[in-house]
Amino acid sequence: MAEYKGIHGTKVQNYTSDPANPILGQVWYNETSNTMKVQSVTTAGSWASGGNLNTARAYLGSTGIQTAALGISGTTGPTTVGNVESYNGSAWTEIADVVTARVMLGGAGTQTSALTFGGTSTVPSPTRSALTESWNGTSWTEVNDLTTARKALIGGGTDNTSAIAFGGNSTAPTAVTEIWNGTSWTEVSDLNTARQKLAGTGDATAALAIGGQPDTGATESWNGTCWTTVPATLNTARGAGNSSKVSSSTAVFYGGDTPVPPGRTGATELYNGTSWSEQSDLSQIRRNLGGAGSSSTSALAFGGEDTPGRFAVTDEWTGPGAPLTKTITSS
Repeated sequence: MAEYKGIHGTKVQNYTSDPANPILGQVWYNETSNTMKVQSVTTAGSWASGGNLNTARAYLGSTGIQTAALGISGTTGPTTVGNVESYNGSAWTEIADVVTARVMLGGAGTQTSALTFGGTSTVPSPTRSALTESWNGTSWTEVNDLTTARKALIGGGTDNTSAIAFGGNSTAPTAVTEIWNGTSWTEVSDLNTARQKLAGTGDATAALAIGGQPDTGATESWNGTCWTTVPATLNTARGAGNSSKVSSSTAVFYGGDTPVPPGRTGATELYNGTSWSEQSDLSQIRRNLGGAGSSSTSALAFGGEDTPGRFAVTDEWTGPGAPLTKTITSS
């Protein structure tokens, strides 16, 4: 019978704690827990509880990844707040407020270099904002406005110098798309389907537009020049959900409001670049929530609402194919 060393070229090593960056298939012995372990991958996605927001709210802006995210402004119900919170992978910390508090606003960038744009003063409200604010890791500064004032839009971007904003509601659901170059916004090719309360992931050169209202399951792909409707549609058409923020080739989309009862949902779907598949639901049914994450294997869902109130709940997503350390047990 072949030995582990003969197959992999090394002996099974002993550690006092699990290695920091094990490679796929690596086997080791943990002397502290007296267990044999192997580095594998998850075979199914799931949500786990993270740290709650300090301020429960909905209709907030959001950006970042699972371990470094921002929750921006929003409403507690009776009050629109300018609060901004930063997530470190386990807990939220309040940081500097935005200059102008608003709801239904877009977000793009990272935890230390971000933009927020558009929105409105309250829910409901007939006003639409073109305001753009830039975050440098310390404070927010108002910069040049969007070319089209709107609320319920979405966006993405690498940092506060490069971003994309698309969809939303100007006087009705819109297809307008704009690119930020670090100084100003420029209108570019429209979405194929005008929509508001959509989700999105990616940046100015490659992005996805997902779902939205009027309730649609359509997904569109941005290549830096134009939008293309992809063959894949959501299994449950809906708006007011959110998604991972970085990858334009894979994504996880969750929560929202469906056009038929029961309406508000915790449904989660995963996009593998070809099709959408249903996954495990969020811990809390909700709509108008914040979202962050790098891809279909790592995402964050936080805040949101359902009758009768707003939530501080945060869920952390680990998707299929993500690294997983497993304990080897004897039969």
